Amino acid sequence: MEILRYTAFSADPAGGNPAGVVLDATGLGDAEMQRVAAEVGYSETAFLVPDEDRHFTVRYFSPKAEVPFCGHATIASAVAYSERHGLGVLYLDTRAGLVEVSTKAQADGATTATLISVEPQTKPISARDLAALLEALHWRPGDLDPTLPPRIAFAGAWHPIVAAASRQRLADLDYDMAALASLMAQRDWTTIDLVYRESALTFHARNPFPPGGVVEDPATGAAAAALGGYLREFGLVAPPATVTVHQGQDMGRPSLLAIEIPAQSGTGIAVTGAAVALS
Repeated sequence: MEILRYTAFSADPAGGNPAGVVLDATGLGDAEMQRVAAEVGYSETAFLVPDEDRHFTVRYFSPKAEVPFCGHATIASAVAYSERHGLGVLYLDTRAGLVEVSTKAQADGATTATLISVEPQTKPISARDLAALLEALHWRPGDLDPTLPPRIAFAGAWHPIVAAASRQRLADLDYDMAALASLMAQRDWTTIDLVYRESALTFHARNPFPPGGVVEDPATGAAAAALGGYLREFGLVAPPATVTVHQGQDMGRPSLLAIEIPAQSGTGIAVTGAAVALS
């Protein structure tokens, strides 16, 4: 078994979100995949099992648990595959559904990948859950942006979307990890997508991930796709639109995610980013 290490949503090894990638996990059981993910220690490791030409069954494991879908490990896997077998489209059968991901060479030499998410969904967050979430984050209701109402959004995994009224509120992240982990386990939330809207099409994001044993993700493709679906459903952008998300700056691992939001309701959200091998 060859375990590759890539960082996604950055062309610089010092940025982005590191992911483990196993391009051929044929024969590995759940316990073995969980063990490998824990040993790799990144927020996610992707395990691909070839089905037919460029079709794979994919499983994603954090150091502590399996998740149904992971965006940054998908981007990393596609770029890793392209460097060995050429650019093109891959079809990934994930536990959340079928995800298409394509790779492209850029003029500057970087390789980018674009995933198309499963159909996005949103649902309300109860007043009780929002109060518990804000308490665990050490935020107050007055810290929220009233133009971006809190919701729970999905594009492969469920993420509460909570918008801060200021960039400083987003920067000052100091949450109760045990309390947040407990709440997220009860509600089956994968990460918390904390965002700040700098301009109409530019966002900053932070993603606590205590269920995976990780304090914070420096780039979260699944949450970015969920954000795109949320923005479209509530008319918060005028699609078709491309939204830029900056993430990881507050962690010292800057990441850049591009979200392409089609106009047609119910269609998947495209998330694009670069990826590069880690030594």
